[in-house]
Amino acid sequence: METAIWWDELKSRTNPAFRRLYFAKTRYLVLMGGGGSGKSIFAGDKVLSRVTCEAGHRWLVCRKVARTMRESVFRQIVSQAKKYPRADGLKVNKSEMMIEFPNGSQIIFAGLDDVEKLKSIYSITGIWVEEASEITESDFNQLDIRLRGETPYYKQIILTFNPVSVTHWLKSRFFDREDENATIHHSTYRDNIFLDEDSARVLESYKDTDRYYYTVYCLGEWGVTGNTVFDAGEVTARLQAIRSREKPDTGIFEYEYDGRRIENARGTRCADGYLKLYRPPEEGVPYVIGADTSGDGSDWFVAQVLNNVTGEQVAVLRQRLDEDVFARQLYCLGRLYNDALIGVEANFSTYPIKELERLGYQKLYLREQEDTYTGEFKRSFGFRTDAITRPVIIAGLIQAMHGGIGLINDVTTLLEMLSFVRNARLRPEAEAGAHDDCVMALAIAYYIRPQQTMLIAPPAKEKWSRSQWEDYENADTEERKYLIKKWGKPASR
Repeated sequence: METAIWWDELKSRTNPAFRRLYFAKTRYLVLMGGGGSGKSIFAGDKVLSRVTCEAGHRWLVCRKVARTMRESVFRQIVSQAKKYPRADGLKVNKSEMMIEFPNGSQIIFAGLDDVEKLKSIYSITGIWVEEASEITESDFNQLDIRLRGETPYYKQIILTFNPVSVTHWLKSRFFDREDENATIHHSTYRDNIFLDEDSARVLESYKDTDRYYYTVYCLGEWGVTGNTVFDAGEVTARLQAIRSREKPDTGIFEYEYDGRRIENARGTRCADGYLKLYRPPEEGVPYVIGADTSGDGSDWFVAQVLNNVTGEQVAVLRQRLDEDVFARQLYCLGRLYNDALIGVEANFSTYPIKELERLGYQKLYLREQEDTYTGEFKRSFGFRTDAITRPVIIAGLIQAMHGGIGLINDVTTLLEMLSFVRNARLRPEAEAGAHDDCVMALAIAYYIRPQQTMLIAPPAKEKWSRSQWEDYENADTEERKYLIKKWGKPASR
């Protein structure tokens, strides 16, 4: 069969959303998607396209448990192979779960729990892991090691799965960082032109009956396994909505620093910057910043910026640097947002607060503390999270998010909200393996809002020179309107 004819045949049986992936040659092809998206059918077609066109393959297809193979992926590929171009003369060994092709290629099926069979499989040239969310990262590493040796063809591991939890190792390994060796693809039932109408209608119906199920299992968004503190359906819907928007400005602050003061601070755009701006500062608008410092096992410093009139999240500073760098970035962030009120967590270190004081930052959150000896109240800079204040600020954030999830613009923050769950004692906390720095910084920001004004300041009036006043007084009504528009409304003489 001529190549052009073969490709036409292949295209006719492949969803348009997947066609380009036949040419993806990265070591890892990561196919995440919802139910009915057709990702597993495509993976089977790609394996067949390679073993039939490239002689001598020994392709391993696996799942976590061997007994699940026969009635799932083995049956699927046998069915696909019998209709496949260039697959005439294949032999199916049902007892051993193996398919052999006339050109010497083989597809071998095994469960990762079938240790003895895996030991006997050698010279692997490609791997497809179906339901990859079932395997551990250690399982994956063992497979990755087995894909080695001399071959004239590119080596590839195909991973197909429905997303399960935002804390899953697949997310942190392939989605939370860029890997030049990985091609990432996301699909839903809407991408499957071969899905019958009844199946599509059933999947679509979950949009009205169970929004969370629809978002995770139909649209293939990351889910969560615990009892979420925030409404999981609303959070995932917000994630879906903001991912279609333009990415925020990302960068860092640069400045001159002589050891005593910061001058000439300016934002610099860079792709790997740790500051994300979703809304630029507006003249006269008051802002608040809640900051969670690195401590108690956390390795992130986070600052959340809110428009104090609307409560909207307008910027996020999130970094893994030293305290002094964080404090100076926080200083610049506060100055940028109209000298925002800054509330810094004071539990594990007061250094960032003291550094902001030393740099001359004027607007720091003040908390009241009762002197246990005198009974008098004293005021100290910073926010202290303890057994009393933690439930209060979390409850405040939960209340603010009732109908207010549209105020949150940051993907990382929303993902943390999705993995912020109640433990066995119903205490709200990050799910095992997840972070809560963004959530806690956001909770502090919402809590300290009353200490900042919620009114927009009127625009500053311009001070006119004597000659400007003379021109104004000699002008007629229309000319005066023009001069005010040109020079700005004047301050009193």
